Amino acid sequence: MFRPTFFCLATLLLVACSDAPADRASSDAQAVNGTDTSDALIHPEWSRNAVIYEMNVRQHTPQGDLKSAMLDLARIKQIGVDVIWLMPVHPIGEVNRKGGENSNNFLVQPGSTSLGSPYSVRDYTALNPSYGTWADFDAFVATAHDYGMKVIIDWVANHTAFDAVWTESAEGQGYYLLDGEGKIQPPTGTDWVDVAQLDWDRGEENGLYGAMEEAMLFWVRDHDVDGFRCDVAGKVPTPFWNRVRRTLEKEEPEVFMLAEAEEPEHHERAFDASYAWEFHHITNEVAQGNMNADSIRAYLKREFERFPESAYRLNFITNHDENSWNGTVEERYGEAGRAMAVLCGTLFGTPLLYGGQESEMNKRLRFFEKDTIPWGDFKAMSFYRMLHDLHHRHAPLSNGEFGVRPVQLVDEGDMLYFERASEGTSIKVAINLSDKPVRFKPEGIEGYRFTFARSSFSKDVWEPWSYEVFVKKDA
Repeated sequence: MFRPTFFCLATLLLVACSDAPADRASSDAQAVNGTDTSDALIHPEWSRNAVIYEMNVRQHTPQGDLKSAMLDLARIKQIGVDVIWLMPVHPIGEVNRKGGENSNNFLVQPGSTSLGSPYSVRDYTALNPSYGTWADFDAFVATAHDYGMKVIIDWVANHTAFDAVWTESAEGQGYYLLDGEGKIQPPTGTDWVDVAQLDWDRGEENGLYGAMEEAMLFWVRDHDVDGFRCDVAGKVPTPFWNRVRRTLEKEEPEVFMLAEAEEPEHHERAFDASYAWEFHHITNEVAQGNMNADSIRAYLKREFERFPESAYRLNFITNHDENSWNGTVEERYGEAGRAMAVLCGTLFGTPLLYGGQESEMNKRLRFFEKDTIPWGDFKAMSFYRMLHDLHHRHAPLSNGEFGVRPVQLVDEGDMLYFERASEGTSIKVAINLSDKPVRFKPEGIEGYRFTFARSSFSKDVWEPWSYEVFVKKDA
């Protein structure tokens, strides 16, 4: 959301997807009513146990470009990453550009060092020259593919920069939502004054649907990207997302779509994955003592009633928004950071890693200025490699319908103890979700091996925020 606010996977299998029907609205209604299976959303085969890595290109290296970031792909692959999500790589608007410290978010003043928000897109079919040339971008994608990783790019469909190329033509100007004086305006109800709101309510008749669709197709067709992370996807009509998914599938049947939203209807035809925002907020509250393990159990009941099993749900302890605006992992989670990462990596959903997290970066990166990640000694590399290895090796932990939802083995108290089992494999996870020692003896672990732990239970006393993952596989 815009706010100023190793492992190689299985051999790729192309999944045949039907062409979009002429009457898309009718097809969408059939899918909702469960009467049409020929036009169902099919997840890419490679995505079933994928781990996603968010790369902030501007901050990833001192150079802040794709050529230097490409040199880090081998290391990132070693963490067990399958998908590189690039934050927006488009040229950034200059009109109404924001800058200054994160706490202020004022418009730039003369001499400002602001580089602007990456989410203020000036041209959907161009590359930010600060990130390099098209040859650099294509080399980055090709190198990622050589390492067995996919590349998705951030797509900001709700709004553009005020000086976007679309504003330079009469046709393009017709894509925007105008104020009472007939002027282009920022999104109402926000302080996003550096971006201009597109008129999605009239998107089909004003040509916006077609223009946006063609721009997205450009990146898949001409630059081999594997999909999109769609910013504030809930502010764009679902019928557009359904339409563009079908169009993209004609070019690349295994396209992958991630919504920065939490809408069940997005999973009917448009999106493979969506943000588990509520879960993220609850984990923060648990770490701060305002909620507890019972809050997690109650959430899971709501989650599994609301979302279909086929939905991939993105779980994370940080991302660019959380880091810049709400605080570092250490600020928000304190000593609970790794326990929450284990929770996100094993309870349900698709794990996300944000650049710098593998170094346990304790710095809020400035959003509008150059602010290179302080990499240090990569002290959490092994931790995340092992966590992601669990996700890759054990089928019950897979994404969406390919995995198994957790069964709670303890109904109350500070210990969260759950099992995910299928195909001759059982994973049991115990986590002390409190800042106090807890006396607890996990039952039913005979024949299991201890694989991943920060625990002390020789006397059945678990230290604050300790955890253990137990694995049993049939011979």
